[in-house]
Amino acid sequence: MKLTLFLAMACCAAFAQKKDLLFHASFNHGVDADVARGDKRLYTATAYNKREDAKPGLHHPDIEIAKGAGKFGDALRFKKKNNKAVYFPADGNVNFQDGNWSGTISFWLSLDPETDLEPGFCDPIQVTDDAYNDSAIWVDFTKDDKPRHFRLGVFGDLKKWNPDNTPSDKSPKFNNRLVVVKKTPFAKGQWTHVAIAHQGLGGGKGTATLYLNGQAQGTSETIAEGFTWDRTKAAIRLGVAYVGLFDELSVFGRPLSAAEIKKLHESKKGLSK
Repeated sequence: MKLTLFLAMACCAAFAQKKDLLFHASFNHGVDADVARGDKRLYTATAYNKREDAKPGLHHPDIEIAKGAGKFGDALRFKKKNNKAVYFPADGNVNFQDGNWSGTISFWLSLDPETDLEPGFCDPIQVTDDAYNDSAIWVDFTKDDKPRHFRLGVFGDLKKWNPDNTPSDKSPKFNNRLVVVKKTPFAKGQWTHVAIAHQGLGGGKGTATLYLNGQAQGTSETIAEGFTWDRTKAAIRLGVAYVGLFDELSVFGRPLSAAEIKKLHESKKGLSK
């Protein structure tokens, strides 16, 4: 474990200080993370609100390690719409701090949203302890747009930004917060790099920027509300209703610069090499 941690951090030194890589899952050696500051194990449960039956490992007939099909080496393949809870614990693996925290989430996706995804919203990743609209970071593909849009959502405490709990589809406060990409680079047989760099969450002046293939797509409006987690429930949720390939999940303890994210996108090898 110590050797793997050293090698992975050494490889990322070109674009981030060694201490900044908190978590990395290459999926080249199974489903557990190569580098982790918290629990490195992947878990499967019936649902996120029924995690009492959670078990370490991948226990899902429609998700598998796809040998040689990844951006670098192997990848996770979601063969059908995933409605179970598949996640890594977030505690220690992200830089969450009460009051003010920052970081970067990076991963690769390969899919054609128009032909691969089933009806409904699809969130390739969510980082939260509760729900998508309550102290959460996520990206999703929309359900009704043709072609589907790709969106970044970052929301602090629900009771602060939406005290009336207005449904998302009727809430300007929700829709105005999103970073929306209408023309996306996602396509069958090719990989798209996704990065989310966020800073100051919970500190009154939070922001988050979405990058696709090393290019900034937009920055959220100011996120002024608090950001509160029950650390025992916080999770890096993978493939919520997703169908496609997922690879090279990394979490850094600070917001990488645009130049660093560009270098990460252009890297010829994964961080675990």
